Amino acid sequence: MGGSTRATMRDVATLAGVSAKTVSNVVTGAAFVREDTRERVEAAMRRLDFVPNLSARSLRNGRSGVIAVALPFLATSFSAELLDHIVQAARIKGFAVQIEQTGSEPRRERELLSRARAHLVDGLILNPIRLEDSALTDDDRQLPVVLIGEVEQNLADHVGIDSVAGAAEMTRHVIERGARRIAVVGGDDQHAIATATSRLRLQGVRLALAEAGLPADPRLTANHADWTIAGGAEATVQLLSRGVPFDAVIGFTDSLATGALHVLHARGIRVPDDVLVTGFDDVELSRYTDPALSTVRIDRAVFAGSAVDLLAERIADPSGTSRSITVPHRLVLRDSTDAAPRGWTPAS
Repeated sequence: MGGSTRATMRDVATLAGVSAKTVSNVVTGAAFVREDTRERVEAAMRRLDFVPNLSARSLRNGRSGVIAVALPFLATSFSAELLDHIVQAARIKGFAVQIEQTGSEPRRERELLSRARAHLVDGLILNPIRLEDSALTDDDRQLPVVLIGEVEQNLADHVGIDSVAGAAEMTRHVIERGARRIAVVGGDDQHAIATATSRLRLQGVRLALAEAGLPADPRLTANHADWTIAGGAEATVQLLSRGVPFDAVIGFTDSLATGALHVLHARGIRVPDDVLVTGFDDVELSRYTDPALSTVRIDRAVFAGSAVDLLAERIADPSGTSRSITVPHRLVLRDSTDAAPRGWTPAS
């Protein structure tokens, strides 16, 4: 495209080798489009910098062209990277994105759901933190809502990962490296601040420990309300203050693990020579810590794209049967677990 001429749907169709109707179906989610065709159309949109005409579409169908995305906490690397992918995926579908933070307040989730009920936004991608606090009810079955994360209900579409399996696989890895006293930063299944993510990942750790015949010592589990780098540091200080020996730390996010690395380094505890440290999510930061973090990788582009696709389909057809998608994960092994750990004790 030359000059400042704006690309049209027909331009995208020509470049992708499909009909304009197919391009429209990709944008609106009004009809099924084969995966390879959809990828070709989306690549053409990006190449032409195609922006769907939201105002024209709104006049035709009475919609706002805006979706809301609500995450518990925005001040984490995982949230920032996930939002980046959601905004990109939504743009291809022709949606603007309104970003919200719910914290740990179910009241805030209820307010956002009320916006969807009142059609102030076309749909909502929501990351609840605990099933027992979920604001969704049976009356919301046909609301354009997609849940993301570990809280899954049959009342809405859902995109998540297998946190139990991911945490278990990483625990097996550190056991194979020689770890026997495994601490957990972020694990909690009793305290009021325990989230679904915390509970499921702790379940995965304990599953792997049981398989190996190793104890699950509750004194080696620490949590903090904020899953930030600072929260990980505070939880690690708490672990050390208990004086219970350990030779590995499983962080339930890369941010928590980065906080653990900082405290261990400050105390003269070497990673990985004395203690192995792992994270979860494979955010950009994990590749640049010292040492680089072993972690569980989630393809956030696939995660975000799946959530936006489900929401677009739900907006187009509110009466459809709810679906759940589990995005694959894999271990990414780096220097933080590249040794047989000697272990830390209070006297070391």
